Amino acid sequence: MNKPIMHDPTFLAQKAAPATKADAAVITDLLDTLNANADRCVGMAANMIGVNKRIIVCQIGPLAVPLVNPVITKKSGAFTTEEGCLSLSGQRRTQRYKNITVQYADQNFRSHTQEFSGWVAQIIQHEVDHCNGILI
Repeated sequence: MNKPIMHDPTFLAQKAAPATKADAAVITDLLDTLNANADRCVGMAANMIGVNKRIIVCQIGPLAVPLVNPVITKKSGAFTTEEGCLSLSGQRRTQRYKNITVQYADQNFRSHTQEFSGWVAQIIQHEVDHCNGILI
């Protein structure tokens, strides 16, 4: 279900709790909400729809991919950029990395470790920051 976007910085600044199989419906809601906002959004974290769980979805090419309990384990190629956020107005400067390695579970809660680079890596870093209560 397409959910309203959370704009409360106090809520968004909270560190998210680990997701469990009981949170499977949140994945569907995130995918639906990302799809409904596809014209202005390429990634979303569960706290952006008011659910304080470690779940993100990212647009990877034509697919919207959920990453459950994502943790960035490696990063390289630091650079500074400006990003916007659907939950906050304006653009802000932040540091990102060109290459990252992420441990996560898929929507069936199977574990994966995968390397990402470029634009997709940047999206994932932004959404993992949301999970960690970091607002840019």
